[in-house]
Amino acid sequence: MRSIANLGTSPAALPIVAEDLVEFHAARLLLLFRICGTNNQIDGLTKMAKLDFFVHYPEFFDEVSAHLGLKARTTMTTRESGMVRFHYGPWDKRYYQVLGYLEGRDLLSVSKDRNTFRFALTPKGEELAEQLRKTTPFSELVMQMKSVKKVLGDKSGSALKTLIYKVFEKEIADKALGEAIS
Repeated sequence: MRSIANLGTSPAALPIVAEDLVEFHAARLLLLFRICGTNNQIDGLTKMAKLDFFVHYPEFFDEVSAHLGLKARTTMTTRESGMVRFHYGPWDKRYYQVLGYLEGRDLLSVSKDRNTFRFALTPKGEELAEQLRKTTPFSELVMQMKSVKKVLGDKSGSALKTLIYKVFEKEIADKALGEAIS
């Protein structure tokens, strides 16, 4: 992954893909903490990753909503960046880099309570997330996150992981570790 600040060193003829930019993922996670979190924070890497999974994969969100007896429909027409099967379900291999990026820019504070990481937006992170939330390019993503929060926001990371493995056995649970989810 590269920073948009370093794109000047790339040949002008090469296409720029948002998925390759750390800022793209940072913006999505800022919005995730703001919209899907409680008081601008999410407790646990597992919960963060599973909520992000349902943002990444709107068709999986529709299916789990139906499984729960809800009629929530996704608002997104395309999926976000890819994820792989990890020990605790879907995982984006870029999380550590992006979380470090956010923490290093004083947009996110990370603390640990026993075995649980707590991710909380700083005042600067809250301000930026709110600006992003109000912009048109992020409107579809914001609507999807609101739906995810409404349906799944009160569940623990462990409950979300169990739900994913139960509902998506073939699509996720049966995959080898590190295999791409499609």
